[in-house]
Amino acid sequence: ARRHALVRRAVAVENIGRITCICTDKTGTLTEGRLQLAHVLPTDGVAVARLLHAAAGASGPDLGDPVDAAIVARAGAVGTVATFPFNETRRRQVGLIDGSNGRRAVMKGAPETVMACCALGPDDATALSARLSRLAAEGHKVLACAERPVDADATAEPDDGFTFLGFLAFEDPLRAGVADAVAAARRLGIRVIMLTGDHPATAVAIAAELGLGDDHPSVREGDAVIADDAPLPDVIARCLPSQKLALVQRLQAQGEITAVTGDGINDVPALRAADVGIAMGERGTRAARDAGAIVLLDDNFSTLVGAIAEGRQLFANLRASFAFLLIVHIPLVLTAALLPLAGEPLPYLPMVIVLLELAIHPLALLAFQQASAEGKGAPATRGTRIFDRVHIAWLLAAGLVTTAAVSVGWLLNVDASVGQARATVAGLLLALAVGSAAGLSGLRGALARRAIAAVAVGGFGMLGWAPGAALLEVDALGMTAIPSMAAMLLGAAGLGIAMRRSRPARG
Repeated sequence: ARRHALVRRAVAVENIGRITCICTDKTGTLTEGRLQLAHVLPTDGVAVARLLHAAAGASGPDLGDPVDAAIVARAGAVGTVATFPFNETRRRQVGLIDGSNGRRAVMKGAPETVMACCALGPDDATALSARLSRLAAEGHKVLACAERPVDADATAEPDDGFTFLGFLAFEDPLRAGVADAVAAARRLGIRVIMLTGDHPATAVAIAAELGLGDDHPSVREGDAVIADDAPLPDVIARCLPSQKLALVQRLQAQGEITAVTGDGINDVPALRAADVGIAMGERGTRAARDAGAIVLLDDNFSTLVGAIAEGRQLFANLRASFAFLLIVHIPLVLTAALLPLAGEPLPYLPMVIVLLELAIHPLALLAFQQASAEGKGAPATRGTRIFDRVHIAWLLAAGLVTTAAVSVGWLLNVDASVGQARATVAGLLLALAVGSAAGLSGLRGALARRAIAAVAVGGFGMLGWAPGAALLEVDALGMTAIPSMAAMLLGAAGLGIAMRRSRPARG
């Protein structure tokens, strides 16, 4: 939650690090979601006030939609007799309003939809389409408005006979840092597909600003994408929430591990079908938040990319931690089993094993807490395992080599004293733990360095002949210097004392 991402299902922590494709909404996720009415563009002979009045009359009464809020902030509220709301299929909103000239039906919506309801000649339609394309290419969200008179007692929505009034062009700034987040996703090997209900030209302009598709994004409309099996473009314009499910299923059939964002009730099927459903916390409906495995508390795409990087690093940390445990335990288990089979005494007494584990397991926990590093982490495949064949072969080879080294350490010391041999192999295992932890963690992070240093001091102390013991004058964590405790805890006959007695007397 401190990073503005709330995980609702534990499996999402694993899956998010394996994501290969993100299907993200534009408005409110890539952009700020605060639309501003930038341009009011009436047609010839239509006053700006008339266009704004019609737009306000076709706006919702609760102003929950940012488009409606921007219009009413500019034009003021207009009372309506009846309202026929916008939805993704109709792509228009109509209101019935009363005025000095009688009752009128006013409409605003997608330009293509509004123009289809108007009586336009071929030349007018061509000119308006060209103007629309120019506005959309500048990255504006463009709506069109129209009106027509109706009977004084009319309550039904008319479908045609409207007079075209003009365009409204809105601006929705990109969120700060979102272009960098898109670039970071690309470096992580993640494809980003932008879904929007906007005009294709508007969508391409925004996508190019974000850096999608190497600054030359491909775009298709949602209906066309669903109708065939062609490769998915970088941008899907005029995309309906109901089409998200089909897009997610197609990506999964291609082997992609998908994340999809959503905020509405219509997004729920896609959120549930995706490998990781990402619900919006600020503007999302309760149904969407309940369906999402992760909730973005700030609705920010940058937060999502950061969560993916964290998930990948978590996987990498777990892999390193498990590798460390295996590298240390393979020689421990093999020498404990094979040396007695060869007729040697038990190399480890129970208390020695307890002491070793008290050092090894904290190292596994503390030394592998690396912060997220861009580009590191889980390979992006659905069947990824924590260890593949190469890792397993490497771990087995390392385990056999270290087993041989520990066995040699035992054989070189057992003739002198069984206690000395036991202390030696215990110290060798601790030295192996310290070296493995340092190598696998790269000594990144103060916590890792402190944990490794603490175990190193104890390990070198247990190895009475190691540099740490010479410097610190402590043996086996300060316990082998007392023969009775050494015998109880390590089964060693005071290795440090024995070694000091063997040194020449100081004059």
